[in-house]
Amino acid sequence: MKVLHLISGGDTGGAKTHVFALLDALKNMAEVKIVCLMPGAFFDEIRERGVEAVLIEQKSRFDLSVVSELAKLITEEKFQVVHAHGARANFIASFLKKRVHVPVVTTVHSDYRLDFDGLYRKLVYTGLNILSLRKMDYYIAVSSSFRNMLISRNFRPNQIFTVYNGMDYSGQMVFEEKEAFAKRVGVPYDPSFTYVGLIGRHDFVKGHDVFIRAAALSAEKDPSLRFLIAGDGEGREELLRLAEEVGIADKLYFIGFIKDIYSFINFIDMNTLSSRSESFPYVLLEGARMKKPTISAAVGGIPDLIRDGETGLLFPSEDYKAFAEKILMLAQDKEKQEMYGEALYRLATENFSNENLARTHMGIYKAILRDFASKKEYDVALSGYYGFHNSGDDALLEAILKSLKAKKPEIRPIVFSARPKETMRQYGVDAVHRFSPVSLSRYLGKTHILINGGGSLLQDKTSSKSLWYYLYVMHLARKKGAAVYVYANGIGPLHGANCKRAARALEAAAQITLRDEASLREIEALGIQNQNVKLTADPALSLPAVSKETARAILEKEGAGAEKAYLAVSVRDWNESDRNFCRKLAFCIDYAAEKYGMVPLFIPMKKKADAFFAQKLSGEMKTKLYSLSENHTVSEIMGVVRECTALIGMRLHALIYAAGGGVPVIGLSYDPKVRGFMEYIGQDRICDIREIETEAVCRFMDEICTAGDEIRTALSQKAEALLKKAEENADICISLLSEIEKL
Repeated sequence: MKVLHLISGGDTGGAKTHVFALLDALKNMAEVKIVCLMPGAFFDEIRERGVEAVLIEQKSRFDLSVVSELAKLITEEKFQVVHAHGARANFIASFLKKRVHVPVVTTVHSDYRLDFDGLYRKLVYTGLNILSLRKMDYYIAVSSSFRNMLISRNFRPNQIFTVYNGMDYSGQMVFEEKEAFAKRVGVPYDPSFTYVGLIGRHDFVKGHDVFIRAAALSAEKDPSLRFLIAGDGEGREELLRLAEEVGIADKLYFIGFIKDIYSFINFIDMNTLSSRSESFPYVLLEGARMKKPTISAAVGGIPDLIRDGETGLLFPSEDYKAFAEKILMLAQDKEKQEMYGEALYRLATENFSNENLARTHMGIYKAILRDFASKKEYDVALSGYYGFHNSGDDALLEAILKSLKAKKPEIRPIVFSARPKETMRQYGVDAVHRFSPVSLSRYLGKTHILINGGGSLLQDKTSSKSLWYYLYVMHLARKKGAAVYVYANGIGPLHGANCKRAARALEAAAQITLRDEASLREIEALGIQNQNVKLTADPALSLPAVSKETARAILEKEGAGAEKAYLAVSVRDWNESDRNFCRKLAFCIDYAAEKYGMVPLFIPMKKKADAFFAQKLSGEMKTKLYSLSENHTVSEIMGVVRECTALIGMRLHALIYAAGGGVPVIGLSYDPKVRGFMEYIGQDRICDIREIETEAVCRFMDEICTAGDEIRTALSQKAEALLKKAEENADICISLLSEIEKL
């Protein structure tokens, strides 16, 4: 593979380090060349590292004469990808795009709206960079947060890739001893002091003012603290005045630009970062290499490296009071300093090397070339009940996307959603409105496979209209040349003419997987002769839950306490329910609370609708009913459910969340899918909501509380087997896609 990199050549700091780290490793994996637009230290140093470099000098920032020379170089040497870095390179690449038929990708190293200071530079340089970025074919974001930033600014998700900075950990670190370094930079050295360091140019975005205010607060309580700022910039005088104003000037040292960064890091006891915006800064990787305990603002991609309470400490951006608390906490706990330093070193060296950085780029380049040459814009289009704030369907979409990307990282999905912008931001994929006939027709024509995606889509118990919608989408997909994959569906019930309609669609499907045996029986009853039918399991079983600690923290924040036995409740209003359903259910929940000390916890699966029913249920109960708020992710809800002793529920995916974690369940059947799932997992504790038997429900609760360990073991074993079946859904899809691409 041949890749041409384009950069101004005046770059310093993180962007320079990123390009050096990337090309150091990439030159051993591909044929690479870098073009600099100005002479200087960058150009000289990159050549010294053995990277082939060419200088095509611009007379000024707006000199476009270099475009012709670049186009000639790309054409004659047959480069396959052009990779730009930085605003000036983006500007030139935006014109170069018109001259060469190769994909142009740019790396987003920062929040491009904050790159330039001063009114003129902001208006002109930032404005031109924004226009140039919109013309790029693809983007590489140096953190997941920057990818999300681009998506929030309406860049197309499928064009954006994510990498994390890497560095070479094999070379020898050269640094001065602490006493010698202190003498050189003019800092009094006392081994009994704790030295807290910050590295960065004196720009507002770096948050030096936040660091200074936090230093003042923490020094008031711990006189042994000393603070160092390495770096330079125009804002220094203002920062010196602030240090005087807050009374920290005698304990804060501005030591200027430090070339031998490891001497600085070796000297300090704590590494910190107070930036208002960051990508994935090298200073943290450099600190990690020396096992320095780290405190940082939780911005950009930093939380992917500094995991609060695991590999370091985080504080909210600009919250200097929280920053000060973290400094004091760590300064007074030498054991935690060592623990965080070691944990950070392990995480960084195992995951953020320059070899990993280069390998990731190679995968991105291959994905870009495949997409650029493809006649179809998408591999899969997902159709389902997406964008309606229903936790179960959100779980299905998340699980399908994660499974497919795990099998084929470069897969190109698009989702038909009721809230496409929200779906794009939440899941990081392209999305269009599900009710737009024009969009459906257009994008199905650009897609290899339609995934009729999970859930009970082919049924008419809810309404025939939803069934007709999904059958129409399946028909339109076939008409537009896309294969149809009925992906882990629950089939039925179906009635009258709907049976024939559904049968025709299922017969024509390229592949059908089913989530339970009841759906398989329904397929057989419809007389389907399609040979590509397989029993698998619900995709949501493959989703990870948050940790026990996180789940308990959520429970405590919701006011339910953190160390109790919980009974999860997930029910909904239903027009065929027992007319005394609410009162009878309240009786059963109170029974569990009074006899076994269980704390009732309502799990809303569909926003607003379920929360309204929770209020109704609470009014019938003697015991206080706690309820999760509506803003939790699927993984958080799963984690909370799995901390419960049992779950009683109607909502299918609440039952799946519980059973997947080995939590005993009592099913309240309002739809055949609930009974079908309970049968599939081998559990017979189920009641029909049309006539709730309170004695039966209470008996089920007794069974769970007396034989809980046995039930949990059996459920866990069944969940493990079903998880393997759930993973087959994605395998089948990737296999089908491979067959289509060969045609």
